[in-house]
Amino acid sequence: MRIGLYPGTFDPLTLGHEDIIRRSCALVDKLVIGVAINRDKGPLFSLEERVAMILGECAAISEGTGCEVVVHPFENLLIDCARDVGAQVIIRGLRAVSDFEYEFQMVGMNRVLDDTIETVFLMAEAQHQAIASRLVKEIARLGGDVSKFVSPAVNDALIARLSS
Repeated sequence: MRIGLYPGTFDPLTLGHEDIIRRSCALVDKLVIGVAINRDKGPLFSLEERVAMILGECAAISEGTGCEVVVHPFENLLIDCARDVGAQVIIRGLRAVSDFEYEFQMVGMNRVLDDTIETVFLMAEAQHQAIASRLVKEIARLGGDVSKFVSPAVNDALIARLSS
């Protein structure tokens, strides 16, 4: 069984994330979505809320592709998380050249830590290249419409969170 790990904070899950998840399912039999517990980033949504969003949005992807999609919170090194879930490949989404520079360094470090785990990069589809969770949250905080960047359920969650 080919197992892939797609890590991120997913705060919130965007249509760009969903695109990478859907396309990753064509490459692996089981996709583990690693939800990073990063207290330094001060997430808008709790870990439990982010996991629930991902599970809700990815059920249809799993059913439509036949790929098993599971969610796995983690707070350790990415390479250790990959080992924990039995992943042979780490999947990373790229939007721009600036993403590549950071990811290039990470791949080098991860290869030194464990050269049996490959990293695969998927370029975001053109319509999703500008989407970043950080920008989605900023637009939503300032009262902008983010419905073009997130699913209806995530949009509703953002509105509810920011109006309280």
